[in-house]
Amino acid sequence: MLTIRGPEQGTSPGACDRVTRRGFLQIGGMACGGLSLAQLLALEANADTSTGKAGSHKAGSHKAVINVFLPGGPSHIDFWDLKPDAPREVRGEFRPIKTNVPGIEICELFPRLARLMDRAVIIRSIVGSEGRHDAFQCMTGRTQRGSPPSGGWPNWGSWVSSLRGPVSPGVPPNVSLMYTTGNRTWGETEDGGFIGPSHAPMRLVPDKGTGTNADMVLQGITLDRFRERGNLLRAVDRFRRETDVDGVVAGTDHYTKEALNILTSSGLVDALDLSREDPRILERYGENDPKFQRDGAPKMVRNFLVARRLVEAGARVVSMNYSRWDWHGGDGMNFPRSRQEFPLLDRGLSALITDLHERGLDRDVSVVVWGEFGRTPKINKNNSRDHWPQVSMALMFGGGMRTGQVIGATNRLGEYAKERPVTFQEVFATLYHNLGIDVRTATVSDPSGRPHYLVDSGVEPIRELV
Repeated sequence: MLTIRGPEQGTSPGACDRVTRRGFLQIGGMACGGLSLAQLLALEANADTSTGKAGSHKAGSHKAVINVFLPGGPSHIDFWDLKPDAPREVRGEFRPIKTNVPGIEICELFPRLARLMDRAVIIRSIVGSEGRHDAFQCMTGRTQRGSPPSGGWPNWGSWVSSLRGPVSPGVPPNVSLMYTTGNRTWGETEDGGFIGPSHAPMRLVPDKGTGTNADMVLQGITLDRFRERGNLLRAVDRFRRETDVDGVVAGTDHYTKEALNILTSSGLVDALDLSREDPRILERYGENDPKFQRDGAPKMVRNFLVARRLVEAGARVVSMNYSRWDWHGGDGMNFPRSRQEFPLLDRGLSALITDLHERGLDRDVSVVVWGEFGRTPKINKNNSRDHWPQVSMALMFGGGMRTGQVIGATNRLGEYAKERPVTFQEVFATLYHNLGIDVRTATVSDPSGRPHYLVDSGVEPIRELV
């Protein structure tokens, strides 16, 4: 990874990770946590999007998706599928409350969302989880069974980046607010897979801790001197010669100049600078808690706002992880932690719903909130719930979808999908549809020239939503 550090000054939080606006810019492959020069060059490419290739688009008119991953397996039965008539060892400690949509009830700890349910959709019947403690299915729509194509399955935003290209030359279409976590797989978006690193997500937050261990710093080049092209070009040349032993960083003078033209745009950095936001909007989202939740992610609730700012700046896909939802050990923390976590999530998500609506983005920006699996209906001996891949849930809103409804249902004890099972790929097919991509016809070819469809044959968008 290549880092261009700003001068040490002040402590006021500016970007989403409490680094000031001039704090850092990174260049590198996704494996290193940044943006490759190949991707930077790809952002400048222009082609006809109707053929499924990258192209230019009019800023401010694009469709986008915010993908919110809740690491650890949030409890479907405690969130939005309560079973008040079930035995106590199933129903737990929470009661349902009415929402502003007649007949829809959710957990009492989500009062703000309850008042906005007409703008959201609950899916209570997600099936097909592999039961792995990772973000793979929520980031790719695929399972790890079988034989993936050479290079592996890409992050789903890589398909979008390849097919739709950038909206703005200064903002990559596929970006990540996924923090590296102690349980490594909860912080992985997956990379560009067979599509290649040029479409991998650009990570905009640092690794756990300082995030500087793997950095390669351009000594003496601050952001104030960044536009001094000659010095920076020489520094990039040195970096390339000294580090590119495997040919990871391609480079011609033209190639580097194209990359630097993109980096000199302020769009991406401005989007990360929350000091530019209306203080009243900041207050609506609440305060960040930058402490990592054990082996999970920090509670950076204002990253919901950063995600909104990123899509406004031109990002098409924003992936993020939030907190940690795996509470079934000997500490019996399922219900106490829920009382701490649910109100914060309620505030952040309701702020985002309101924000998108007030800014007229609710028809263009889709949001999905989910985890890798659900939780056991029966409470264990530690007063907690264990892993339950048989069924899980999702919350969706925006994107012009038909909101104010519940999709699917579980049985009386919340054990399995009784009505309208929905797969991970159906959710992704819906998001692709909202982005204007037809999953029946769109393909991306691997290096051998073999075309691949975005979802498996026969998978369609969720008909109740589109």
